[in-house]
Amino acid sequence: LAGKRALDVGCGAGLLCEPLARLGAGVTGLDAAPENIAAARAHAEPQGLNIDYRHEAIEHFAGRGFDLVTSLEVIEHVDDPQGFVDGLAGTMADDGLMIISTPNRTALSNLMLVELAELTGRIPRGTHHHEQFITPDEMEKMLSEAGLEVINTSGISYNLASGFTLSDNLALNYLITVVKA
Repeated sequence: LAGKRALDVGCGAGLLCEPLARLGAGVTGLDAAPENIAAARAHAEPQGLNIDYRHEAIEHFAGRGFDLVTSLEVIEHVDDPQGFVDGLAGTMADDGLMIISTPNRTALSNLMLVELAELTGRIPRGTHHHEQFITPDEMEKMLSEAGLEVINTSGISYNLASGFTLSDNLALNYLITVVKA
């Protein structure tokens, strides 16, 4: 990624921004919560990582030509998923790559990510709303309408022995990799 431009939308505490910066990318991180931006900056600065963290809407980044755009576990929290996907697509370079992930809207995701995770305190109560989860077919339709082409889909599964792993099973959560169509 050396010399490439990367955008992480929903950067939270910089969990993806920092590794991308260590790999040599020029990284911009966007988040809707100013406190997340402050925490990410505070974590990155002592490590000497030069990351451009911003509390701005994706719509302001159209035409920026990022080589890599990532948005992991964000779209299920936005009010207008199609508008969000359109915004992500608008930030990509013509030969850019985007990776997006989200929980699937299944009984398993409701049990694991809403009921159990929130009941056990792994995530705060009210973080997820099962009806806002997006199926892979719905996601592919939104991506297509934004002028993007899916090149890979992988599931994210969970088991007690190994935790979260990539798999062919899309029932819990999934990653989709896209390019401009």
